[in-house]
Amino acid sequence: MASVKSAEPVEYRKSTAREYFESICVAVILALFVRTFVVQAFKIPTGSMEPNLLVGDHLLVNKFNFAPTLSGAENMVLPIDPIRRGDIIVFKFPEEPERDFIKRVIGLPGETLELRNKKVFINDKPLDEPYVHFLIPPGEEGAPSDFDVRMTYGPVTVPANQYFMMGDNRDNSQDSRYWGFLPREYVKGKALFVYFSFGDGPGGNPFTSIRWNRIFHQIH
Repeated sequence: MASVKSAEPVEYRKSTAREYFESICVAVILALFVRTFVVQAFKIPTGSMEPNLLVGDHLLVNKFNFAPTLSGAENMVLPIDPIRRGDIIVFKFPEEPERDFIKRVIGLPGETLELRNKKVFINDKPLDEPYVHFLIPPGEEGAPSDFDVRMTYGPVTVPANQYFMMGDNRDNSQDSRYWGFLPREYVKGKALFVYFSFGDGPGGNPFTSIRWNRIFHQIH
């Protein structure tokens, strides 16, 4: 009697089109994850952070390091940082949350902040700010005015879970002096570095408009 051989299992292979489709889906999902939770591109639209950040700078923003955590264990495992004075962060503009702003953290929760003749005082102590730029240096505008928040402001106490934000270009910045404190939940992330930058090239030439010296410029 002839023996019957058992049929070997047929190996299943995906079609090339199926493999390409799955790879594209995974790439899109990863890109969306990175875009939503890790990094975000941001373009500088105004001169409020000059000369440190210029109009036309394109930045990458780390959205992960300020992300909220649910437990102390997460704080130990994940690289989550507290918001510190001097951090340059991107946030939702409190008066129009659909718009993004970028400013520097100056006042932390619980601190008392005051501006005297353009000089920032934190808890009645002058703040060293080597990054600040003035269109008109302090003392050259005459006596400080109680009605000009560029010169005189406060004292105010920063509420819990809120921050006082200011632009580096102090005479040309719409910041917390005008619209108040920034709620913690409006913070989107910390600015990392300039990945590209466009200026005004001669004759409108796009190649000469590229600021090559600013590419990969780290933000401080």
